[in-house]
This record gives sequence, structure tokens and C-alpha cells, in this order.
Amino acid sequence: MKKLLVLVFLLSAMVSKSQDFEGIITWKITSEVTDPKLKAQMEEGKKKMDDPETQAQMKEMKEKMNDPQFKAMMDSNPQMKAQMEAAIKMAEGGGAGSVMPKGYIIKMKNKNVVSAMDGGMMANTSFLYLNDKNEAYTIDKSAKTYTLLPQRKEDPNKKVDIKVTKTSETAKVLNYTCTKYIAESTIDGHTMEQFFWTTNEIKDMDFKSLAKQRMATGSQSMFYDKIEGVPLKIEMKTPQGSMIMEVTDIKKQSIPAAEFSIPTDYKAVASKY
Repeated sequence: MKKLLVLVFLLSAMVSKSQDFEGIITWKITSEVTDPKLKAQMEEGKKKMDDPETQAQMKEMKEKMNDPQFKAMMDSNPQMKAQMEAAIKMAEGGGAGSVMPKGYIIKMKNKNVVSAMDGGMMANTSFLYLNDKNEAYTIDKSAKTYTLLPQRKEDPNKKVDIKVTKTSETAKVLNYTCTKYIAESTIDGHTMEQFFWTTNEIKDMDFKSLAKQRMATGSQSMFYDKIEGVPLKIEMKTPQGSMIMEVTDIKKQSIPAAEFSIPTDYKAVASKY
């Protein structure tokens, strides 16, 4: 989940540098867990969630959430309320398998970006980038909180080795011709392989300025300077599993400026990243 969050920040930061584009980009996400230990843990978690006793507890919790006195107590602690709602949603949505999203939606206007997951445990969390302030936030709609994300420099003690290879392989994504790039990164002995399918046929987006940007201490570059074009498909492989994000729709349209703001009744909380 953490690697997915990093990739979400990567994508949102990339599109924040779009020059003239205003509209919505929709991504489809598919994932697979291949690590036997992690897969066993997820299957065990699903069994527990599907257990009649656990389902009964979730039903009792859901009914309790409607009790006026308990509801008032939860309203005074939005973070706990959000956690309970997430647990109920997981139980109703299929257990541990429901933690992963099925899609990702990005909205852009005047180089500002707001994005959110479609489904999964992060469904109530959105990402906001404000270009004029050069600031990025996560917004928790359930807890009614927001967090300013730090922009930190690379950790000099963290060894990062990255190799980017441009291939001759091409494919069509949304009728755009894309070229495949392979990015192999090793961070403190842990290897991750990414495949970027990028196109040069979209002229109002510029990703090259992201080559040296980072969202957190020691994180990978937000984009690789040896990769040309706009990514429409990204595949990521780790020892734990694989994930594919592919653009399914690019729609140019006017978006209200109010969507690129933090609600006035939301409370600021410290960053966890």
C-alpha cells in the first residue's frame, strides 16, 4: 500500500506540471500479490473478516454507529470514526481483498491537481496539489482532516541505484502510440522494476521538469530524466507482487475552481510520511 501511495504522489506531481491541460484523466488499476507469505496473510485476514463472528461484530458496530449518543462521541473523534467506517467497509466489501483500489481519477486546472482512488482503503483520501503555493496535501474526507506533505531532499545515507532503458517495443494506449521504458531501481538492497509506456503525441503535458523532484526523504525521483513523453501505462514489479495502472480516458473539460481547495471545516494534522 505504501508503494502504491508513492506512485500516486508520483502521478499527481507529474500532471501538476501540465502546461495547458484542463480536464480529467481516469486510470484503471489491477494488482496481484505474488509473495507467498504476504498472500497467506491476506487470505488469513479474509477468512477472519468472513468469519460469522466477525461479521456479527461488524453488524453490531454498524448499528451502534447510528446510536445518537455513540454518534456524538464519534463525531468528536473524526479519526477514530474514520477507522471504524473503514473496518465496516472492508467487512462489507470482501475482506482484505478490498484494500486495493480499482481505479484512480485525476482532475487538473491551471496546473492545480486533485486526485482520488476509486475503491480500496484509500477511497476516502484525496491528493491536492496547489501550483501557486507549490504545496501538496492529502485530504481525509471521513476524518475531515488534511495534511501538508513535506518536500524533502534526498537522504544522503540511502543508496539508490537506477537504470533506465528505452526499448524498441511499442503499443497503443487510447489510440496513442507508446514506447516502452524499463526503470530498474535498487534502494538499500531492495529491487523494484517499473515499465513506463509513454507517448509523445500529447502536446499540452510536460513531465521532464519532474526528474529531480521528491515527495519524501529518500524517495525515488518523481520522474526519470531519461524517459521521454507522457506515461499512459505504468507497470510495477516488486518481490511482494505487481501492479498495473493504465489510462482509460482523457477528457478535456472545464472544472470548477472550488474543487481545488481544502474545505474550511477540515482540521490540519501532521504528516505520517
